[in-house]
Amino acid sequence: MTSNRLEQQLTFLVEADKLKNVLRRTSLTDGSRRENSAEHSWHLALAAMVLVEYSTVPVNLERVLRMLTVHDIIEIDAGDTFAYDKEGNTTKKDREQRAAERIFGLLPDEVGTGLRGLWEEFEANSTPDACFANAVDRIQPFLQNKADGGTWRIYKLSREEVLVRMDPIRTALPGIWPEVLKTINEFYAAGSST
Repeated sequence: MTSNRLEQQLTFLVEADKLKNVLRRTSLTDGSRRENSAEHSWHLALAAMVLVEYSTVPVNLERVLRMLTVHDIIEIDAGDTFAYDKEGNTTKKDREQRAAERIFGLLPDEVGTGLRGLWEEFEANSTPDACFANAVDRIQPFLQNKADGGTWRIYKLSREEVLVRMDPIRTALPGIWPEVLKTINEFYAAGSST
């Protein structure tokens, strides 16, 4: 017989599997299909492990990995709000708060509170761990757009819009910024978008 605690944990894990059904606007690097949010979270965790050496301040990689694993779980209810969707971003915070309440609420209190705290820290982007995690969150779709402009091209984004979105890389991972800026400049110099 399982305990109520274990039942809560298993219920949460089954619910978390739904993140695999949340499609993002970004395509895989080979362009074959759109990625889902669970794939995105996995790729961020891998990127954090590979790129941690570029952080200019010490970060707790274990906390960052936990943060990146749960940072988009609220999309199960709230959906993935495209970073450049002005209208969708006006309701994003409310939708995500409601989702966080329900999804993290499936867990035993102390576990749910701890994971929700990591999600809130990521959203606040005010600690070294969160700043690094947010920078990594920008690098992953950058890599997917690098080859042909991806969503930059499809949605006719301006260079300024892309630079604003990529800014966490500039501030948290300045050693990587020149490569990001070079790619953005080359894309827009080629006349690929507005």
